[in-house]
Amino acid sequence: MHGKISKFLMVPVLALALSACGINSVPTAEEQAKAKWADVESTYQRRADLIPNLVETVKGFAAQEQDTLTAVVEARAKATSIQVSADDLGDASKIQEFAAAQGQLSQGLGRLLATVESYPDLKSNQNFLALQSQLEGTENRINVARRDYNEAVRQYNTTIRTFPDIIGAKIIHGAEPMEPFTATTEGADEAPTVAF
Repeated sequence: MHGKISKFLMVPVLALALSACGINSVPTAEEQAKAKWADVESTYQRRADLIPNLVETVKGFAAQEQDTLTAVVEARAKATSIQVSADDLGDASKIQEFAAAQGQLSQGLGRLLATVESYPDLKSNQNFLALQSQLEGTENRINVARRDYNEAVRQYNTTIRTFPDIIGAKIIHGAEPMEPFTATTEGADEAPTVAF
């Protein structure tokens, strides 16, 4: 009878021990980080979607700024061509390549928006004002999404490196650290100023 009771008690103790070894916490933290990366991509895509309208609006008023407009369009094309899947979140070079392309686009947008100062009619155009407002909001969303992603990566990386979750992370999941989003170009960690 004593052997049956100890076997009966051993099952919940074993289940508790396994649950504390990263069986659930590692994939939960990983999925959270992947979801936050999707938010980063989504906000950058929103910005990329606004750019053609912004360029067309500025083009109507500032034809002589063709070089700046072309640079923004080219930077947008490059930024949207670089894709980082959830499986690539541990690859520092892919994250840096993505960040660099987005940083170049931010710089190009900054130059484009700076040229607007020379065109008072453009600064008062309702379409431009609406786009400016949307772009400003999107830049803020990008900063929030990057911050949230980095926090999720920090939590995931901490989970897979600390006891007892490291047991499940290494033995069961083969978990590898993920890369945080870091600015790779000067000033890329700050949203462009959109003030007119």
